[in-house]
Amino acid sequence: MSRICQITGKRVMSGNNVSHSHKKTRRKFYPNLFKKKYFLEDEKRWVVLKVSASGMRTINKLGLRKALETAKQKGYIGKY
Repeated sequence: MSRICQITGKRVMSGNNVSHSHKKTRRKFYPNLFKKKYFLEDEKRWVVLKVSASGMRTINKLGLRKALETAKQKGYIGKY
């Protein structure tokens, strides 16, 4: 499974390491991902998601059902 948040769509970014002499080498910035289980109340089942820390805050703010529906509309998640 790739390093992509299923709620926000955050993914690996690339950038530069900059040394003291300002020599630049390529590096990757990884999202802060967690594998987390959430309980869907209306379906009485658990859903396992790979979410970032900001994705967890989004779920807390909007609610699990609304966050999953918006993620599905944006194409970050296929089915849940």
